[in-house]
Amino acid sequence: MNIHHIPTKTILAALAVAALPAVALAAPGSSPAPQTLSVSCPSGWGSLPEANARMVQSPAVAVRTGRHACFDRLVVDLQGRSPGYDVRYVSTVTRDGSGFPVPLRGGAKLQIIVRAPSYRSIAAPDVRGYDTFRQVAYAGSFEGQTTLGLGVRARLPFRVTTVAGPGSSSRLVVDVAHHW
Repeated sequence: MNIHHIPTKTILAALAVAALPAVALAAPGSSPAPQTLSVSCPSGWGSLPEANARMVQSPAVAVRTGRHACFDRLVVDLQGRSPGYDVRYVSTVTRDGSGFPVPLRGGAKLQIIVRAPSYRSIAAPDVRGYDTFRQVAYAGSFEGQTTLGLGVRARLPFRVTTVAGPGSSSRLVVDVAHHW
């Protein structure tokens, strides 16, 4: 076959078809095979108390939350060094100073004590629609520490970490797993 006798339009059309992805060549109405994304969830978490006694004067300034594939996350932002903490399941979270109970939705309650003051009430984020979290409540700040209540679906494994930076800020991070 002599290539010089094939019209240029025919050659260009053949090249264009060869360059199309396989999905474009699928039968009308069909869809490509779904891609499955496998998520490997962290393990080794527990439900026993986690604590670090270090007290700091860096104030807690904000609380925020996030949803992840395997866990829900609560983050306490501080202006300065990473704080100590005491995070544990309790039957009732109480207000700092008064001892009055803090009502929380959920089947279990995590008390989060940040060993740092807060000089103003910290707004509690809305966690409607989260897999594990049911409610976040500010329980006060007294004698250099700040308490938060976290209502969760059930007594599930959790982990606590501190993160330095950026700059002179730090964060206390509490992750609660979606499942055992």
